[in-house]
Amino acid sequence: MREQKQRRGRRAGEPRLRTRAVHAAAAAAAGTQEGGSPLSVPVVRSSAFAFDSVDRLAAAMAEPGGDFVYGRRGNPTVQVLEQVLADLEGGAAAIATASGMGAISGTLLALLRPGDHVLAQGCLYGGTHAVLSDLARRFGVVVERIRTEDAADFEARVRPATRLLFLETIANPTGQIPDLPGLLAAAGERGVVTVVDNSLASPVLCRPIEHGADIVVHSATKYLGGHSDVIGGAAVFADSALHRAVWTRAVELGSTADPFAAWLTLRGIQTLPLRMSRHCANASVLAERLEAHPAVARVQWPGLPGHPSHERARALLSDFGGMVSFELEGGRKAGRRFVEGLRIPRLALSLGGVETLVTHPASTSHRELDDRALREAGIAPGAVRMSVGIEDAEDLWDDIERSLKAV
Repeated sequence: MREQKQRRGRRAGEPRLRTRAVHAAAAAAAGTQEGGSPLSVPVVRSSAFAFDSVDRLAAAMAEPGGDFVYGRRGNPTVQVLEQVLADLEGGAAAIATASGMGAISGTLLALLRPGDHVLAQGCLYGGTHAVLSDLARRFGVVVERIRTEDAADFEARVRPATRLLFLETIANPTGQIPDLPGLLAAAGERGVVTVVDNSLASPVLCRPIEHGADIVVHSATKYLGGHSDVIGGAAVFADSALHRAVWTRAVELGSTADPFAAWLTLRGIQTLPLRMSRHCANASVLAERLEAHPAVARVQWPGLPGHPSHERARALLSDFGGMVSFELEGGRKAGRRFVEGLRIPRLALSLGGVETLVTHPASTSHRELDDRALREAGIAPGAVRMSVGIEDAEDLWDDIERSLKAV
């Protein structure tokens, strides 16, 4: 029997998320020195920690969350980040990792065995697709894609060997929103572990554990850090048993976060609610104007009434996100010319930073997918993915409109 999930919503009298995002790091770091407590979390760079007792050192090595022993097993600055993320996501514990793929790979490797069956939504981040494909090829893990509009396809495909369900809160790059409450409830009834990638939503827009998720993963490089200056990841757990199982494997893999990267992520989290508000507002302006432009065949942003996930997004998210994908009438050639012609948005692989970034998914983030797999994932050859930043929306639109005319 799994432990009861720690939180289903804000407790009476508890500060709201915007307040906790600002103050949680300082609160977690309180007591790290005599006298006044630091407002900024100290960066502890020590690779190892000394003891005066062999027994105490041995005991510290056995469990997560105890005395610090060695940087790969735990660090004071990293621990603060883990506590903050567990708080914001409503989980029992968290593991901060060196990258988002470190969180995803470590979680999958810790939980899956040869012959296990995995159900995953059709459109996933290319790196997630790659690691699932590698597990299938090398270790005989059976990976099957499902439709996520409701729980019916999951219920039809689940089998005794089904070990894990993998979802994304907002699919990259289509903006698809799965039926999280229905899917997570159906998986929980059958003992299937659920993992939700919440990178594109952040805990500001959605907290999947409140809907029944077992594990939430993040690329902290994206909105959590938010300034294109840190590589990091995290896995947040609804109960301590799953946390310990994955922590053991993360220590073995050496995927632990660097203390300075953890500090940068903590600094970014303090402005996360403000940034998400501006990301979403700018995305709304651009999505509506792109939808009306004759050079654009289709816009994928869940805030548009015509998006197939619009009603689910309204029910699950506090806003619709900063990721806008759109397909140009001219196909692959037009998409490539458009992204190369922009002046303010930068052509780069990442997303979630303060600056607007664009990419051509078929050539970059989803290059692992052939044309058939791209079609099945809902990604057109001429699709452009735009991570909308916090610049002035009118400046962004002027540049986009100019580049559209050139293609």
